[in-house]
Amino acid sequence: MSRFNKQYTGVYPILLLLLLVVTLLSIRYGAVEISLQEIYTSIRNWFTSSESMTLNERIFMEIRLPRAILCVVVGASLAVGGALMQSLFRNPIVEPGLVGTSSGAAFGAALYFVLGSAFQIPTAGEWALPIAACLGGIVATFLVFILAKSKHTGKSSIVALLLTGIAINALFISGVGFMSYMARDPQARSITFWTLGTLSGANWHSVLIVGLTSVVCISLALKYTKHLNALMIGEEEAQFIGINIKRLKLTILLINVVMVAVATAFTGVISFIGLIVPHLLRIM
Repeated sequence: MSRFNKQYTGVYPILLLLLLVVTLLSIRYGAVEISLQEIYTSIRNWFTSSESMTLNERIFMEIRLPRAILCVVVGASLAVGGALMQSLFRNPIVEPGLVGTSSGAAFGAALYFVLGSAFQIPTAGEWALPIAACLGGIVATFLVFILAKSKHTGKSSIVALLLTGIAINALFISGVGFMSYMARDPQARSITFWTLGTLSGANWHSVLIVGLTSVVCISLALKYTKHLNALMIGEEEAQFIGINIKRLKLTILLINVVMVAVATAFTGVISFIGLIVPHLLRIM
């Protein structure tokens, strides 16, 4: 085992280096090419005097850098959420939105686009859309957990959660389709673009909120790795070694819904990341 760990420990620094290189390239190149010198001076001027920043430096600090950081953080959140759900359901084709989080967030956003005046929370401003999407994701996941409970035992089995999640997903996706049908052309386009996922609205506020949420949730998820490994063997076997299955399911679902709902609220529905990344890392 020790030899195995030593052999594959080098994968993590390589992946981290690749992440930094790709992030730097995405920041530098685009419609406007930003040099390394401009990157350095923009960071220095940001902390000293933002008024002296050039146009390229502002593009770097206010558009590209928060967009790149948000991309990394959201990708990490969805990947960890996918690993949690695949372990919880003991199914390799499960993704974070299976329990209704993504479809519920999409429905909440669609409601906001069509009935925006009803969602105008005082002083919410630009936060109205993320709040509506986050609430939609939480409500959908809560419905899955409530409806999956057995009337006799009061517990929710893995199969019941899986089937209920599929049903709730279908229900809320139908709701998004209905909202798109009811919407006017500009509203329908907004719903379409949001459900495709976008990082164009990234700013430092969204980076701070999604970043803090991701760090807290991922830190909590790491504490349950051994519990999830035991659960992969089977529920009865996990109970035999002292794991509270009901509490574990609830905790993992809460971690996933908070992490994914907050990420989805700011970026829209981004598919396949939570499904593919865990498998790629297992291969490596």
